[in-house]
Amino acid sequence: MAWFFSLLGSYVFYYPLVMSLVWIIGGLFFYFRKERNTGRFPILRFVPKISVLIPARNEADNIRETVQAVLASQYPAMEVIVIDDDSSDGTDRIITKLGEEHENVRGLFLRRHMGKASGLNMAFLMSRGDIIVTIDADCLLDKQALYWIAWHFANFPRVGAVTGNPHVRNRTTLLAQIQTAEYTSVIGLVKRTQRVLGKLLTVSGVIAAFRREALADVGLWSHDMITEDIDITWKLEKRFWDVRYETNAVGWILVPETLKGLWMQRLRWAQGGVETIRRHRGVWLDWRQRRIWPVYIDYVLVIIWSYSFFLTVLYWGACRLLGAETGVFWGWNGSVAAFVCVFQFLVSLSINLRYDKTLISAYFWIIWYPAFYWLFNACATVVGFYKGMTKKFGRASLWQSPDRGVSRSAR
Repeated sequence: MAWFFSLLGSYVFYYPLVMSLVWIIGGLFFYFRKERNTGRFPILRFVPKISVLIPARNEADNIRETVQAVLASQYPAMEVIVIDDDSSDGTDRIITKLGEEHENVRGLFLRRHMGKASGLNMAFLMSRGDIIVTIDADCLLDKQALYWIAWHFANFPRVGAVTGNPHVRNRTTLLAQIQTAEYTSVIGLVKRTQRVLGKLLTVSGVIAAFRREALADVGLWSHDMITEDIDITWKLEKRFWDVRYETNAVGWILVPETLKGLWMQRLRWAQGGVETIRRHRGVWLDWRQRRIWPVYIDYVLVIIWSYSFFLTVLYWGACRLLGAETGVFWGWNGSVAAFVCVFQFLVSLSINLRYDKTLISAYFWIIWYPAFYWLFNACATVVGFYKGMTKKFGRASLWQSPDRGVSRSAR
């Protein structure tokens, strides 16, 4: 028994260590090849029409600010469609008022709770743009974001989707500070590395763009997936559309600042990932899909790591309680992991300072990330795996108003 948990303990330590090195190398390669020499403003051969779709459910506190940020970009060929999914807090009245104030803003009002994907599909049918941009109801787009997104579609006809670069704007709690560093030092590096390898796990639903033709080709969003953004990414990549990551397409977002809110978010992410690899397991039967295999394998390894972490912690705690030798944790392993973790954060900080000069203060709190989030995310993955494997497809996945934080810092 001891040798088994010793093996699990080694996997728990070494898998994040190896992947951190992969993300560092991939992130630096992406930066020097695709990011470092980008200009301050993209040059467009032509200006494609953009439809910005904003799904909202009980977002009365945020929706006006979000729409105004989109309009502030002054992109010359744009319409905004705000989707109200049967809100009960007056969101529909605000959307109506915005439509009266701005001729390029329209509302889609669902009188029955139908879910985010269903709302997006309906809004797609009433949209006129060649590019469909979707953002969350709390996302404040940078003024140049739409131009950087349009650049990919205008210059590369095989680009089917582009995901943006979310940055946290509410930072007055420890949870928010940790997530601020996480979005740049973990999620940002992972997306850069996946882009270098050729396939992304997911476009970020908080800010993503799609070619109209590509969405029609894959049958739009799946209404029965809890994370429609992961699923639509795999559908596009299976049809050999190019999915890209644009670091200059910055969106400022609100993150959960309560443990309950964070738990619900991470549980949804975990369940959605499991649903996706379950639905798209057929990629293993098609040699042409081999470039997506590494993404699939990595996600499976994350699930195995989460169970290993959970079991190892329980074993360690039981041994300590009984006064037995665990043989699981070694000090030098922890020191190496901590060093690589800090190095990863420094690399990501140097890359992302160009987008947010205030990141240095947030990185002071990143020391809490491994200790807290490893356990937190492992538990979410364990629970999410069960929910994802037992989910019955075909039923609409509905959503509730997410935790937008207890404080806000508008930019």
